[in-house]
Amino acid sequence: MLLGQPQRKKRRIELAETAKDVSSSLEVHESADVDLAEDSVNPVNEPDEDEHMNLEDTVDTDDEMNHKEGQDAFDTHFANPDKVVLAQRIKAAVAEGWSSRKDILPSGWKSLHLYLRGENTLVGKSDAIHDLRGLQLKRKLEAPARRYLPELTGLNSTLAAVIFGYEDILLADRNTVNAQDLRTLTCLHALNHVFKTRDRVLKNNSKAAREPTSEDIEYRDQGFTRPKVLMLLPTRQSCVRAVDMVTSLCEPEQQENRKRFQDSYAQTDGSFSDDKPSDFRELFEGNDDDMFRLGVKFTRKTVKFFSQFYNSDIIIASPLGLKMALGEEDGRKKDYDFLSSIEVVVVDQADALLMQNWEHVEYIFEHLNLQPKETHGCDFGRVRNWYLDGNAKYLRQTIVLSAYNTPELNRLFNHHMQNVSGKIKCGMASYDGAMLDLAVQLKQSFSRYDAPSPVDDPDARFKYFTTAIIPMLTKNSKTASTRDQGILIFIPSYMDFVRVRNFLATSNVTQNISFGAISEYTSVRDVARARSHFFSRRHSVLLYTGRAHHFRRYHLRGVKKVIMYALPDNPIFYKEIVGGYLAASIAEGKVEQGEVTTRSIFSKYDALKLERIVGTKRFAAMLKGNGGDTFNFL
Repeated sequence: MLLGQPQRKKRRIELAETAKDVSSSLEVHESADVDLAEDSVNPVNEPDEDEHMNLEDTVDTDDEMNHKEGQDAFDTHFANPDKVVLAQRIKAAVAEGWSSRKDILPSGWKSLHLYLRGENTLVGKSDAIHDLRGLQLKRKLEAPARRYLPELTGLNSTLAAVIFGYEDILLADRNTVNAQDLRTLTCLHALNHVFKTRDRVLKNNSKAAREPTSEDIEYRDQGFTRPKVLMLLPTRQSCVRAVDMVTSLCEPEQQENRKRFQDSYAQTDGSFSDDKPSDFRELFEGNDDDMFRLGVKFTRKTVKFFSQFYNSDIIIASPLGLKMALGEEDGRKKDYDFLSSIEVVVVDQADALLMQNWEHVEYIFEHLNLQPKETHGCDFGRVRNWYLDGNAKYLRQTIVLSAYNTPELNRLFNHHMQNVSGKIKCGMASYDGAMLDLAVQLKQSFSRYDAPSPVDDPDARFKYFTTAIIPMLTKNSKTASTRDQGILIFIPSYMDFVRVRNFLATSNVTQNISFGAISEYTSVRDVARARSHFFSRRHSVLLYTGRAHHFRRYHLRGVKKVIMYALPDNPIFYKEIVGGYLAASIAEGKVEQGEVTTRSIFSKYDALKLERIVGTKRFAAMLKGNGGDTFNFL
C-alpha cells in the first residue's frame, strides 16, 4: 500500500508492530516493583474486542446528534479544524505572536490570558460553563459525571470552560480543598477525549469497510501511535486516586489486572497524626513511592491496567518512572516514540514534582510530539496532516496544577505550552501574606540585595550572606551566651546548602561557630544527633534544607532565631518554621517572646515568593530601588 492512501480493510485501533526491545532499560533499582516488567514500551499484538464488534455496539451514535456541528471543541481543535485557519495559527505560534489580556475571573482568580495575534475573535476566550451539557460529554460519561459534579459553580465552571475548550492552563492555586474537583474534571476530560478519539476511529473503520473501493475518501483520524493522554503524578498513591476516579467515571464491566494494581500501588497504612499539615498528609499518606509508570487501555467493556505503552490510551507515571522508560540520553535503547501522539498532558501537584527532580519533567516535555523513529505499524493514510507536518505540539493541550507559581513553571508555560487555542495562567488575585498568619508576634526583617541577573543571583546571595550575616554569627559565637544560641538557618536549595556548609566548616572566620546540618540526604541517625546537639546548645547553629522540611516536616526544638538564606516557594513553610518553631520555644520557656526574631534575604528575582509571604500590598515597594535595604515588620 502506498503512503498517503487510506487503508482498504478494517483497521485495528491499536498500532501493533514489534519495536526493538527496551525492557532491560526498565530495571532501575530494587524499589521498582514487579509492575515495571510488563509495562515496557515494547508493543505487542493484543486482540482488541472492539475490532470484532458492530459499529452500533461500540460507538455512541446519538452523540453527534446531541452535539451541534461546530460546537464540539474536540472537532474544531483536533478532528476537523479549518485547514486555512489552523495554518495561520501555527504560523503565529511558531513566531511567538502572542497577545495578552489580564482579567479577574468569576472565581476570584487573577488571570493572564495569552492568545494569538491576528484573530478575528480571541482564541482561547472562554465563558464559564454552568451545566454539564456544555462539556459535550460522551453519552456513557454523562450519568457518572452528574454524580461527581452535580453542578458547575465558581472554580469548576471557570476551569471546565478552559479544560474542555482544549486550552492550556497553569493553575497556581491547587489545594487540599479543591483537589478532588480538579481530579474529577481532568479525569473526565481525559476519558472524554479518549472515547471520542476511539469512536471516531471505529466509525471510520466501518465506513472504510463499506466503501472499500473509494479512492477519494481520506479518514485522517489518528496519530502515529495510540497513547493520547499523559498524566504526570508525584506518588503511587496519587496514581491510585486518579485510577479510582477514572474507573468511577467510565464504569467498566471488567477491570483486567485490577488486583495486581491494588497490590502494587494501594496502601492503607502509613497514615500520619493530625499534627502534620493537610498538604503533607495528602501527598505522603499511603504509598509515597515516586518510581512508577502505568499503561491503561480501554475497550468496549474493559479497562486493562499494565498494558504495553504502545497499546495504551492513557499513560500515568511519575517523572522519574517515565524518564527511566525513555532510556539513557545517549543509550542505544532510548525510545520515546510512544509519546509522539500525546494530545492531552495533565501535570498534577506540580509543586510536589518541583521537590523531586524538575529536570525529569523538562526532559519529558522535550520528548513529547517528536517525529517517531520507527513506524510501529502506523497506517500513514489515517494520520492527521498536522502530525505529518510535525506540528502536533501546537495542538497538544497541557494542564498544570500547582499550589503556587514558580520560575520553573513559568518557563514551562512560556516554552512548552504553545497551544494554538490559547493558554491561561491563573491564581489568587491577592495574598494577605504568610507573615500575618503566625502563631507568635515577633520582629520580622527582610533584607534586599542586588543581583545583576538570575544567573548571578546565587553568587550575589552568598556574598551578601558572608558579608552581612556571618559577622553577626561570629560575634555571637564569641560571647558564648546561651541567649545568642539556637539560630536556625533555612536554605531551600541543596546546592546553596552545600556551599554554606562548606564555608562554615572551612573558613577561618567561622572556626568558632559550632553547627549541625540536616538535609534531605542526612541519615535518620545523623538527623537525631543534629537535633539533639542543637536542642542541648552543643551546636549554636543548625542548617536546614527546604527538601528536608518538605519530606519530613520535623518539629525542631530550641529555635530562638530564624535566618532565611532564601525565601521558600511554599508559604506554608514560612509559617511552620518562623511561626511554629519560635512559638514552640516560647511555650517551652526556652526564650522570651521579645527575644525571638527572624531575618530573610531576598532579591528582585524572588518576587513570586516574596508576594506570598509579605502580601500583595507590600511586596512591590520592597523590590524597588538599588542597593541593599532592610524592611522590618512587627
